[in-house]
Amino acid sequence: MRPLLAAALAAGLLLLAPSAAPAAEGATFDDTARFLAGMQPSAASPLAPLAREASWQQHARHFDAEWARLDAHQLGKVRAFAARNLRSPRATLFYMFSGPDFLYAAAFFPQASTYVLSGLERTGPIPDVTRLKGRALPAALGHLKVSLRQMLSHSYFITSEMGAHLNRGELTGTLPLLYVFLARSGKTITDVSFVDLEPDGSLKAHEAGSGPPRAVKIAFKGAEGRAQTLYYFSTNLANDGVARSGFLKFCERLGQGDAFVKSASYLLHGSAFSSVREFLLENSAGILQDDTGIPVSHFKDEEWTLQPYGTYTRPIPVFARNYQSKLKALFDKGKPGQLDFGIGYKWRPNQSNLMLAVRKPRPAAER
Repeated sequence: MRPLLAAALAAGLLLLAPSAAPAAEGATFDDTARFLAGMQPSAASPLAPLAREASWQQHARHFDAEWARLDAHQLGKVRAFAARNLRSPRATLFYMFSGPDFLYAAAFFPQASTYVLSGLERTGPIPDVTRLKGRALPAALGHLKVSLRQMLSHSYFITSEMGAHLNRGELTGTLPLLYVFLARSGKTITDVSFVDLEPDGSLKAHEAGSGPPRAVKIAFKGAEGRAQTLYYFSTNLANDGVARSGFLKFCERLGQGDAFVKSASYLLHGSAFSSVREFLLENSAGILQDDTGIPVSHFKDEEWTLQPYGTYTRPIPVFARNYQSKLKALFDKGKPGQLDFGIGYKWRPNQSNLMLAVRKPRPAAER
């Protein structure tokens, strides 16, 4: 990152450093995440006694089995794909229409320093497991499993179902799911802060009592101890939404990054989301997407190198009108790379597709 950009970023973000949201009394953010993920909290945690209850033990066994299956059949292959093909990752990842899907963001882009996720779903409050007494604990854990079922089996959330799941029960919003994905991805959460987004793209600390928070900043570390940051914004990504929110201006402050799009309901095909589409085309060094992302016709030959992976046939019936003949031609005339896992709406192996768009170096005269 250029020094002036780094200085501007510091001025825009660090001087408005958000105050930490309160953790559940006596329970660290990381212990709460581990508990929800079915992983043993620290011995001194107030959650340790709850981890001895039969409902939590069953929850832990269920998630252990789910993640063992997921790692063997899906995530391990995703990480291998990324190691082979995503060789020059940028420090920032823009993952529009992601909802709380940190799981695949981390699997495809483990080296990112800053993850920017966004969706319509609210953050919800800081999860407080210590207040779940009696039958409330198994009920909340069961509800969490239901909320994650679609993602763990098919690699994507269904927006309408997720909205219903995340707005009821004791553990509401996207934070419980983000906690689970962070913990199961081997991350240690060090801080959680609610922030508000200003129209100019700067951040300020969220004031308690000013309404539900619309954004959260999570600081965490990986197994190697490197500091990383996850931002999740609850925001409308349509043109009228981003024009008011300052979200794209915030993203601009982070400099050029990589982009990831999957299972995005083909929203970037339409004019109503052209602002996000143009932002990604202008501010991404590389874009990894399935066919629900930016239509291939928007990638200019003189600016992008396109590499397809897997198989492209037709969208699922509900999105049949979003068929791309130019994308089919790219797959037919090119040499699609191997894609040995399923992803997106056509989630079965040998039916899925990805495309990697890498920006070409600009001619010297244009630099």
